[in-house]
This record gives sequence, structure tokens and C-alpha cells, in this order.
Amino acid sequence: MTPYISVIICSHNPRSDYLNRVLEALKVQTLPKETWELLLIDNASEKILSTEIDLNWHPNSHHIREEQLGLTPARLRGIKESQAEVLVFVDDDNVLDRDYLEVTLKISEDYPFIGAWGGQIRPEFEIVPPDWTKTHWWRLAVIEFDKDTWSNVTSANTHPCGAGLCMRMIVADKYVDLTRNDPNRINLDRKGKSLSSCGDLDFAYTACDIGLGMGRFVKLKMTHLISARRLQEDYLLKLTEGNAYSQIILKSFRERILAPTELNWKEKLFNLYRLWRMPPRDRRFYQANKRGESLALKELLSF
Repeated sequence: MTPYISVIICSHNPRSDYLNRVLEALKVQTLPKETWELLLIDNASEKILSTEIDLNWHPNSHHIREEQLGLTPARLRGIKESQAEVLVFVDDDNVLDRDYLEVTLKISEDYPFIGAWGGQIRPEFEIVPPDWTKTHWWRLAVIEFDKDTWSNVTSANTHPCGAGLCMRMIVADKYVDLTRNDPNRINLDRKGKSLSSCGDLDFAYTACDIGLGMGRFVKLKMTHLISARRLQEDYLLKLTEGNAYSQIILKSFRERILAPTELNWKEKLFNLYRLWRMPPRDRRFYQANKRGESLALKELLSF
């Protein structure tokens, strides 16, 4: 039978303990294994995952090697190899709740006008996170809410995160076409040590491009395993810079905005004063954001 759902795990040099937990959570899904397929996309890992990871527990599982480095090429390969009409993208540190796939299927049936959706993402930290990091948890795909929301406009705050992203194949096919015609999209997300991060938004926004909506659903829940490394200031600064860079690139082709509005001299003076008054750590994050924006604008203006 054709599977109802294709679960796509994109992985590059994964932590074995994290990936094992991801797979253990999939083993105990309430949706019968015969109704969904499992694709593990090995994105140019140093160790070939098919020799390290056993997927024989699943009757419809596939090891797939993608040599082009980057989250977007890995996702595109997953789309190409999938058979189902609903896709679920799972990172190699995403532990799905037992009913995640069952709830996903129910949403796909009950909300035919929604093309991309996601749910709540709880954090599980490897170490106790420093208090100052809390304002940055959203950068680590931590999102919790108490009501369902959806919309068919990209300006509404209803877009799902890339972690546990659910999508109809019709949306994924459109995204493949967009990416084929605009190679800049390939570099909009993670690639090796690069922390660009707006590919998820572009991916989800594609649902709106074809007249469908995006949504977030309370009952759809998962846990994000967050390593100690990702709570270090230098990592979060790099993530901030990568996100700022990606936001400008995304706006350049989604909103046709090439540069931010020019500030007048009073606004510039106020910003300098505000920067001077900032605590040192806040100043470093502000500067990281500006570095990302400047890099993106430099690239765009060089074309």
C-alpha cells in the first residue's frame, strides 16, 4: 500500500545518542508502521550512516545518501524519494511524542486548506541553561503555546518551525520548482558549519504561494534535544548572525526588499546612544545581528 506519511530524517554527522533517541521515539508511534515510511537522508556524513544505523525494525525504511552538503539539498532529496502525500521532516535531535504521526494524519484530514503545519517544541537541555540564554531559546526552535492558530498570509505569526515540520506533497513539489529556478534558496539554510536559518520559513511560506495556509497545533508535540555546545555564547552569537543574514536574503526575493529603510540623523544618534547604554552581552548580540545584515546586503549589492 502507498504510505499515508513519509518521515524524513535529514542528518549530517549526527550524535549517535541523540539519533538513537529519535529512532526509539519513532519505533513506538501509535500510527501503525505499515501506514508510514521512514527515510534517513545521510547528508555527506563522515561515517556512512547505513553502516552505523539499523533500520530493519521498520518494514518500509530506506537509507539514502545525499552527497551535496546542506539541509536544503537533503530535504530536496527526501522529497524526491518520498511516496506519501504528507511529509514529516524530523531533525536528528527531534524526539516525537508517541502520537505525533497519528495527530499529523488527523490534521491533514481535518484541515485540507492547510499545506504546512507544526506543533509545540519542548526543550531538553544537556546541561542546566544559564539564565541569560532564555531570551534566545526561540533561536533553538523552542516554541510552546496554548491554542491552535493558522493563516494563509506569510505576515501572520502562524508559520511552523523546521523541527517536526509537516507538509503536503503538493507544497513540497512547488518548493522543489522554486528552488530549481532560484539557486539562492539552496544556501538559505544550514550547510556544514554555516548557521543560516531561514530555509524553514521559505519552505513553509510555499504553502501560501499556492493558496493554502500554515498552522500550529497544540496537540502536536515533540522534544528538542539541545546540547551544551548550543548554549554557549559564541554559538548563539554565530546563530544570531546567521539568522540576520538569512532574513535579509529571504526578504530580497520574497518581499523584494533589498535594504532596510535609511535612518535619519536623529535615529542614528539614538541608536548609538542605545548601543552605548547596552550591557556588554546585549551589545555583542546586537553587533552580531548587524554583521549578518551587512554581509547579506554586501552579497546582494554585488550582483
